Amino acid sequence: MQYPVSGGRARGLMVAAVLLTVFLSGCQKTEFERAEGPRLNWDNLRGQWVLVNYWAEWCKPCLEEIPELNELDKAPDIAVLGVNFDGVTGAELAELGERMGIEFTMLAEDPASRFGWQVPVALPATFVVNPDGELLETRFGPQTEADIRALIGG
Repeated sequence: MQYPVSGGRARGLMVAAVLLTVFLSGCQKTEFERAEGPRLNWDNLRGQWVLVNYWAEWCKPCLEEIPELNELDKAPDIAVLGVNFDGVTGAELAELGERMGIEFTMLAEDPASRFGWQVPVALPATFVVNPDGELLETRFGPQTEADIRALIGG
């Protein structure tokens, strides 16, 4: 014989269902497709500074900052992620990055909408994310290793 669920028990079951939903939604990974290689799990970048750099082939200042960003990406506490402003993807993006001398990870998708960021209207643009995963600031114009080191304190 089955008995109806009492008011207090029904509320308890509803609260448990809501908490389970919240918990499970917090377990979802934020992943991004790379130009090459496996998907990038954003959570694996926690504890590092992350520079999300928007660039384009026709942008001269973008070309100027590539060697600086390559050097920054070699540091153990910094990850540089490139986003092509013109929406180039796949093998074409990998080839373009190689021609331009980009050694850091290139994303095949723009992460801006997932994080609520405004897509930049000027290039180059660099979104600086702190080790806790919070956007610290957005910088426009070519960045140097010294500029970024001064910002992050080291």
